[in-house]
Amino acid sequence: MAVKPAAPGWTTPADVRTASLRVWNSGELLRALILPSDLHPRRRPLKRPTATALRTDYARAAAWAEMWNPAPRGCQLEYVSVGANTIGANTLPGAAVFASAADEIAFLGLGREAARFAELAQQVAGLDVRLDAWSLRRPLELLRHGNDALTAARVAIWLAANPAPGMYLRQLSLPGVHTKFVETHRRLIDDMVATLEPGRPLAGKNYARRHGFLAAPDRVRLRFLDAAQAPVPGMTDLEVTGAAFASLAVDVDRIITTENLANFLALPPAPRTLAVFGGGYGFEGLREAAWLRETEVLYWGDLDTHGFHILDQLRSHHPHVRSILMDEETLLAHRDFWGREDTPTRAALSHLTPAESTVYADLQAGSHQPSLRLEQELLRWDYVLARLP
Repeated sequence: MAVKPAAPGWTTPADVRTASLRVWNSGELLRALILPSDLHPRRRPLKRPTATALRTDYARAAAWAEMWNPAPRGCQLEYVSVGANTIGANTLPGAAVFASAADEIAFLGLGREAARFAELAQQVAGLDVRLDAWSLRRPLELLRHGNDALTAARVAIWLAANPAPGMYLRQLSLPGVHTKFVETHRRLIDDMVATLEPGRPLAGKNYARRHGFLAAPDRVRLRFLDAAQAPVPGMTDLEVTGAAFASLAVDVDRIITTENLANFLALPPAPRTLAVFGGGYGFEGLREAAWLRETEVLYWGDLDTHGFHILDQLRSHHPHVRSILMDEETLLAHRDFWGREDTPTRAALSHLTPAESTVYADLQAGSHQPSLRLEQELLRWDYVLARLP
């Protein structure tokens, strides 16, 4: 005959393990290995069978007690007497006690990981003792990155000592460090730099500039949809720096900005019209172009939350920007092409029109479909041509 499982609510070793795993995942147990705290000994009371349960379902209660025999590794059990005044005294586990963080780690079977963390923390502190604080704050991150954390620490120490390198990021020459490593571990490196230099500002989208490196200038790609306005006959498609674009003052009546290269290239000829391409959030070059204030500016972006976020940013510099093909009609007319936006933004946008705000709110709320995205290049071209201003 099979033994009945423990009654719902009676604490099992698996329940205690779940509670200890939460502590491990908070980093607390690893921190305690380096900096002992007053959290140990830790006592976890066990919900156990009552005298009534012993009387009515002794087999189930006995099976529960057997789960705790022997006591799990790293764990000491406190026992209590139950049922002395009714069915006779029965000794049952009443609490699981972990004398130290090391014992609780042993209970979880994570001793090897803890030893690796202690080794890494010692090596990080050996590079710069100030990074000991980072190891205590991010113990699981240190364990996850392993040797890469040591490399990142060397980069962070160099960046802290050289706040204005005056060279390009690709010229950084440190043993075992290449540009791709820095780009892949930017957040990790910045977190360490912030520990080494608490007051150092680390804002800005451009990582190289943020750390005082020279950076390639922002670039803007242009297409003269009116060939007669090309600076040189036949030169209708060209790229200039953002600074050059700001000083161009092109004599056009209208500018169409789009973040999709295929659509940028496919825009049809139009009198006194200039097309501007900027991938994703890449419209920085337009911000300083004061001459745009005297020109009609149209923005054509994806129908997703980030498309409206880009529009909002562009309009914060040029309030007269008008969106095209970013309305509910266009969205509903292309149901067959609806996709999914992986990481929708929840940003509060203050530069949208009421109609745009409604579409943005619907996308955030998933009113039509959760995480809905309609990429602009998927719009039917006959539909686009019929609605281009």
